[in-house]
Amino acid sequence: MTTAWRWEYRRYDPRTERLVESDTPNRYRASKQADTLMLGHLFRPAELASLFTRLGYPFDDGLWRRTVDHYLRRTCHGSTLSSLVHGWILARQQGPDAWRHCQEALLSDITDAQGGTTGEGIHLGAMSGTLCLVERGIVGLEPHGDGLRIDPVPLSQVPGSSFSISYLGHRDIRIRFRPGRLGISVPSSLLGPVPLVLPGGRHERVSAGQERWFRLPGS
Repeated sequence: MTTAWRWEYRRYDPRTERLVESDTPNRYRASKQADTLMLGHLFRPAELASLFTRLGYPFDDGLWRRTVDHYLRRTCHGSTLSSLVHGWILARQQGPDAWRHCQEALLSDITDAQGGTTGEGIHLGAMSGTLCLVERGIVGLEPHGDGLRIDPVPLSQVPGSSFSISYLGHRDIRIRFRPGRLGISVPSSLLGPVPLVLPGGRHERVSAGQERWFRLPGS
């Protein structure tokens, strides 16, 4: 896809089927929204590698980066969820355009990026996805059988965050993420401790009624 073609494409309409009119988008190396790259939103790199290996296909970081680069140049984000997915993937890869894509998702309804759809209602998927980006994409929060896994990938434009979750019957577990540090506060109750799996496979526990701060790698 040439630079001139991309410019015309974005000038008129972000949706491929409207641009090509009676033609078909399948004839062009262009994508309306994140499709293949959704794999990077649904699965962690290690999980993707395991899935592809089980299916008999080679997979490594280099292949995934080339796949991301391929679709970054050819996706016009005709869906507000598309920018969110790209922002998520680039945040995990420390990509320079991660925050731009995140902003596009955040502003999609405010600026009526789709040209008239905001009047029909807020896109709850895109809005909840931006919250999920902070919790799972940046802080790297994942509940697993061996504990609450936390694997942060800081985004410079979001140096800190604070939110509450429910886990193993505990309500309002407070998580505070700061550069190089992570704080976990568990409300008082008769429930057992909250197991954590920190970067590097480090296992920790936070008892009910306790607050603990942990240093993260690289700090």
